[in-house]
Amino acid sequence: MQKNKRKTRVNKNPLKSFGVLLIAFIVLAAVLSMFNLPGNTPQEVPLNVVAQNVKDGKVQEIKVTEGTNLEIILKPEGDNTPVTIKSTKESFESLQTQLMSYGVTPVELQNTNIIVTGASGWKYFLTNVLPFLLPAVFIIFFFWMMFRQVQGSNNRAMMFGQIKGQPEMKDKKKNLTTFADVAGAREAKEELTEIVDFLKQPKKYTALGARVPKGVLLMGAPGTGKTLLARAVAGEAGVPFFHISGSEFVEMFVGVGASRVRDFFRKAKKSAPAILFIDEIDAVGRQRGTGMGGSHDEREQTLNQILTEMDGFEQEDNVIVIAATNRPDVLDPALLRPGRFDRRVIIDLPDIAEREEILAVHAKNKLFIKDVKLKTIAQRTIGFSGADLMNLLNEAAISAARYNRKKISVEDCLESIDKVLLGPQRKSAKFSEKEKEITAYHEAGHALIAHLLPDSDPVHKISIIPRGHAGGFTMKLPDEDRRMHSHKQMLADIAVSLGGHAAELKQFNDITTGASSDLENATKLARGIVTRYGMSTKLGPRTFGNTSEMIFLGKEIHEQRDYSEETAQAIDREINAIIETEYEKVKALINKNQDKLTAIAKKLLEVETIERAEFEALFEEEPKTATA
Repeated sequence: MQKNKRKTRVNKNPLKSFGVLLIAFIVLAAVLSMFNLPGNTPQEVPLNVVAQNVKDGKVQEIKVTEGTNLEIILKPEGDNTPVTIKSTKESFESLQTQLMSYGVTPVELQNTNIIVTGASGWKYFLTNVLPFLLPAVFIIFFFWMMFRQVQGSNNRAMMFGQIKGQPEMKDKKKNLTTFADVAGAREAKEELTEIVDFLKQPKKYTALGARVPKGVLLMGAPGTGKTLLARAVAGEAGVPFFHISGSEFVEMFVGVGASRVRDFFRKAKKSAPAILFIDEIDAVGRQRGTGMGGSHDEREQTLNQILTEMDGFEQEDNVIVIAATNRPDVLDPALLRPGRFDRRVIIDLPDIAEREEILAVHAKNKLFIKDVKLKTIAQRTIGFSGADLMNLLNEAAISAARYNRKKISVEDCLESIDKVLLGPQRKSAKFSEKEKEITAYHEAGHALIAHLLPDSDPVHKISIIPRGHAGGFTMKLPDEDRRMHSHKQMLADIAVSLGGHAAELKQFNDITTGASSDLENATKLARGIVTRYGMSTKLGPRTFGNTSEMIFLGKEIHEQRDYSEETAQAIDREINAIIETEYEKVKALINKNQDKLTAIAKKLLEVETIERAEFEALFEEEPKTATA
């Protein structure tokens, strides 16, 4: 960030300033008072005593200062030093006249040395002028400070509609972000490379009649690196990077958002070529007129100003607006039309190769033991974003430091994966032996069904250590990344979800509330098979229901039914049939493999956590079979 060369300092605490001034005034007054309090003060005597001393011939010299003050130096007696006394006279008569009124003769006056001096110079200033001038200066300075405070408040009020801060400039090479700093997101970087070329060589495209894009919309899940990519575009192009969050445009005062938009775009145009980045644009760019999601006139005025400014961009401006959002579905259509956000770049969650690259970037400043393989961690972090992976390695480093280890171990990494997914261990949670046994058989049921069904993902870990809201968990992950799910895979997932419920019923002839989330997941998958993916053989390849994306607190609150009540009943019957069919299959598999269920549960009760190799060893390399 480039520092402002000119800054206006405004004191934020006027009471503090007043206190400092008051203390300074008191100290100065004390210093000045010292001039009137010398260490050896002469004795002050009446004028008749002075006259008597003159008569007696004891006076060596009389000094008249400031018109009325008398300083009398008496003649020394013997080897003693002269004694000085002081007195005062009337201002309307001379000293000689007043002494003669006390009986002093002219001859005696002639024998006395009388010196008359006037007050002048710095002493006159300190003793006569300064006592009157200093309070006046202090009062004027006090009112000036108060006026300055008021003026500063007015200036801040006038600057309320301006964007604070300065852009990141291209001359800060040491902190420059480039595409080399962004791991993964290969397709997104390829798309944004053209934007870099537009900024570097605009004439190359305008000479052929091509129009430089005005806006680029980065769309992706939270933590996928949208902001980092925007910085990298500016770093690669070597142009200033103006950045702001969408929420900074919206204030409680009418017109502030639109004013800030104008100021934001004006600064970018002055620094062209430049990148203008708006993070979380959905804060102000939501669809107008919905009446939901905080829609109000101020936000709509801000959005209208953004649309107007983007229309006002000329070809020679060479300013590109980059916006980021994880909710493109709620944006106003006017933002997405050609001429505004011409390009839309989708940033997906990283695949296994990209996850390994991201882990390598965040592992540069960390110490690992030799047996830690980043590829192994990447395989077990399907669905993790770049931010999740950074947090994972940070948690691993914290775990190693907690146990006073010098390097990060495999156990630290595995522990951090579980912590990021499910939360920290609940070491304070106390479970009875009965509850622990129920949890062991419940998780053993999930793992057993996942192992026996050929369309299920392999089991990587089973644990009965409480984490978050879960009393235990079974982690099953595919051996490779997958973008699509088949009908058989979804049915296998439903069966695995029901495995814990069936295992409890088989072993204890009773069921607990521990299967509630499993049943919810199974029901959701079955409903998706019927209503969203057209996989039902009875209802055919069509969807049912139109979910309206009206958002309140981030949740869907309305679903429009485009089918009859009779069809709704058919949907319910089909969902129940899917779940019942899979549940019967699960119960048959558990009955046939009761010994394996018991072996897994006993192993869990013994060691609490089983990894993939230990789990598969319990089956003695038996091939998967789904025969009931």
